[in-house]
Amino acid sequence: MAIDDKTRTELEAAAFRRLVSHLRERTDVQNIDLMNLAGFCRNCLSNWLKDAADEKGVVLTRDESREAVYGMPYDTWKTKYQAAANPEQLAAMKKSHPGH
Repeated sequence: MAIDDKTRTELEAAAFRRLVSHLRERTDVQNIDLMNLAGFCRNCLSNWLKDAADEKGVVLTRDESREAVYGMPYDTWKTKYQAAANPEQLAAMKKSHPGH
């Protein structure tokens, strides 16, 4: 099945928006758990969004890219939803992403 570039981009954008919406709803899922299980987290997505903006010459700050992913300022999300990482989570992070 051949998909033209415009349609592929639209489908990819729709999938990205759905992923971001899903992550906004699942505030119970901690970033460290995402990193340990999938190798990326909400911060990674926001960094990738900023990287894409930079490549296109679009001005997007780190805070703006995080707010686009989190749906609110990052500090607000951390205060409302981020729990302290437990020793098991930290050990898994150190093992799967040394130096991160």
